[in-house]
Amino acid sequence: MLATQWLNNARDIMTRIEETQVENIRKAAEVMADTIECGRWVHTFGCGHATIPIEEMYPRIGGFVGFHPMIELPLTFFTRITGEMGVHQFLFLERVEGYGVEIMKGYDFDTRDTMWLFSHTGINNVNIDIAIEARKKGMKVVVFGSAAEAKGKETRHSCGKTIFDLADIVVDTFAPLQDASVTLKNHQDKIGPVSTMAFITCVWMTITTVAEILADRGVKLYIHPSHNVPGDTTSRERLDGCLSEYKKRITGV
Repeated sequence: MLATQWLNNARDIMTRIEETQVENIRKAAEVMADTIECGRWVHTFGCGHATIPIEEMYPRIGGFVGFHPMIELPLTFFTRITGEMGVHQFLFLERVEGYGVEIMKGYDFDTRDTMWLFSHTGINNVNIDIAIEARKKGMKVVVFGSAAEAKGKETRHSCGKTIFDLADIVVDTFAPLQDASVTLKNHQDKIGPVSTMAFITCVWMTITTVAEILADRGVKLYIHPSHNVPGDTTSRERLDGCLSEYKKRITGV
């Protein structure tokens, strides 16, 4: 069954992450914990399906304040397929050198911040722009993506580097370069991509480690609660506290 082939492929990737990336995940988590402890931001950015791990981590139940999603709507292509903000435009925009520089102008940054980037292949210009600008501003750059698979691929950026080359810390997600992992008879292209599952696995391994580090340091976390637990009469109050803390940090007040 193709369903079990995909499931086995996904399990194999999760196993490889567990066997080889725990140390790098810990390094990334320590950097992020330092950032959050001092009241600053772990900024998160990606394009296309690499926005999914960003939306997964915050805001959501079990996530906590400290992660700042930078999602550029024209770089998602999920609102439209053709027509306005379609796939053709997305594929063009993510390769436009300089676009990331303009995106960075819309936010305030600090040397204590961390930039957390998601890119499967690491060769497209917007992500590389963001990494370069983050480094210029003194931030640590953490990159999650299929680093080993992408090794040797030529960057599209004039700097001559991929996003992995620009990272302080890399966590390899091990998704195959073409992403899809299951062969389908009578077809050239495979089905069953696994990069999103790999990203999400690494995200929650990282965030749970960040939380563990901060809890061990005695730092209070503003964790988004579930709103659906019978008998929990303070969930809305706790959520309001999280959003108030987020607002305070984002406005700098």
